[in-house]
Amino acid sequence: MKFETLGSPARGAAEDNVNTQPPTPEGDSPDRLPPATPEPGGIAEPVRWGRLVKALGAIGRVVTSILAVICIVLFVWLVFVVTWQVFTRQVIRNSAPWTTEAATYSLVALGVIAIAYVYSERGHIAVEMFVEKLPPRAQKVQGVIIELVVVFFTVFVFVWGGSRVAVNAWDQSMAILPMTVGQVYLVLPIAGVLIVFYALTHIVGILAGAAKPLPDFDENAEAI
Repeated sequence: MKFETLGSPARGAAEDNVNTQPPTPEGDSPDRLPPATPEPGGIAEPVRWGRLVKALGAIGRVVTSILAVICIVLFVWLVFVVTWQVFTRQVIRNSAPWTTEAATYSLVALGVIAIAYVYSERGHIAVEMFVEKLPPRAQKVQGVIIELVVVFFTVFVFVWGGSRVAVNAWDQSMAILPMTVGQVYLVLPIAGVLIVFYALTHIVGILAGAAKPLPDFDENAEAI
């Protein structure tokens, strides 16, 4: 006579669950996420100077929005002036005399303000082939040095040089437009001050660990 020992259904289900689950490392639970790894070239440091970084970021966003609006307005105005110039010259056969000066100085102002706007987005030309091969600490030093070079160049060329050009041409009146050449050249020191502000903001962000030493690469923007 044979006797068989039958276990309880709950015990059998528990044993099946234990046998079917894959083994986990010691001290880890199945619900625990793996530790995050820093991105290549990133700085694994805590963000410092939180209030200063937030304040500079808030001011920078407001100024960047204003610059974007100014660039859009100047671009629309430039398109209108050039279109009207072509229309009056080719259709009416009597070209408007003010369009040449308006288009020239509008293009100058648009180009200078656009430089400050692009620099706020860190969209300047950068050769990253060799910098990417450096260790993170060296990338941070290199990023700060580049921003300091930009500050020196901008203060010397845009702020100081642009101010001297504006002062020298302040009384030089235009032929048609009701303004002077020096008033138009004021855009140079103004854009220079904005570029210096953005460069200092980038330096603070890099040193605080809130910004990467290298600007982000956008493949879509590069393709365009």
